[in-house]
Amino acid sequence: MGCVQSSGVDDEAKARNDEIESQLKRDRMMAKNEIKMLLLGAGESGKSTVLKQMKLIHHGGYNESERDSYKEIIFSNTIQSMRAILEALPQLDLTLAPQNDARRATIMALPMQIEADVLPRDVVDAVRSLWRDPGVKEAVRRSREFQLNDSAVYYFNSIERMAATNYIPTDQDILRSRVKTTGITETTFKVGELTYKLFDVGGQRSERKKWIHCFENVTALVFLVSLSEYDQMLYEDESVNRMQEALTLFDSICNSRWFVKTSIILFLNKIDLFAEKLPRSPLGDYFPDYTGGDNYDAACDYLLHRFVSLNQSAATKQIYAHYTCATDTQQIKFVLSAIQDILLQLHLRECGLL
Repeated sequence: MGCVQSSGVDDEAKARNDEIESQLKRDRMMAKNEIKMLLLGAGESGKSTVLKQMKLIHHGGYNESERDSYKEIIFSNTIQSMRAILEALPQLDLTLAPQNDARRATIMALPMQIEADVLPRDVVDAVRSLWRDPGVKEAVRRSREFQLNDSAVYYFNSIERMAATNYIPTDQDILRSRVKTTGITETTFKVGELTYKLFDVGGQRSERKKWIHCFENVTALVFLVSLSEYDQMLYEDESVNRMQEALTLFDSICNSRWFVKTSIILFLNKIDLFAEKLPRSPLGDYFPDYTGGDNYDAACDYLLHRFVSLNQSAATKQIYAHYTCATDTQQIKFVLSAIQDILLQLHLRECGLL
């Protein structure tokens, strides 16, 4: 009897052991088909926009319920932007036309978060009238002197469409919406047999200490820089230039002991805003060693060199740079296709298959 019982226990242990071995084998196979990337960059560099593009390109986009859930974010972004302008007018020595004082009061009386399915008519009229005011137009032209969302002009120009009772946010409306990222979010998508996992971490200074949890075993880093912020100051510290902050952050990430051999995909983002801003805000005012005037290509080359030259491990670490406009779906689709080839090569090398 004792021998029979012992044999049963052994069989059970062997079955458990076989099951564990099978699971480990499955995990190893899955890991071979999994590419992990860490998405990094300073606040407002466009990381969340890239993730939204992933959803549009690889997950079939947004359904009606998801689009509907963006209404409050879009309405809030619009009102927050107009409030930011109105609050900045005194420091810019600008005033409103007298007939717009009541409209200013309408906007300033609103909460920062708009919880409504439809924008009230008086709010729509106030935004529309204020957007026509010369003082507001001039403030937007001087927006580098205060904190203003990139999407402000887009939403102001769309206010009548957004005011419709049957308004459903478009892809562009969603791509341009802004919610501060906190903590770590994971986005997964499949291309063929490969699974891509992209970890997004909070870009604001106070969030950076959380990045360490994502650092190990990533195939590549995707680092975003907003080119258009060369003449702007940090939201958290208005004495620090945003481009200088991005360079400092890139230096610390690129030369970190965690990433000695980890390749970096560098997105030099917001090229549309950069091209529009360059002729009226000289890059040389902020980077005195730049001598290319308002030539777009020269300015792009200069800033690319500033980032790439920080790489102290050029022999073992490659930097793949792309100029991007994260709100342009077709362009991002093309760039993502290009970097998938790079990632596949890196992954095969990582797995010892190259």
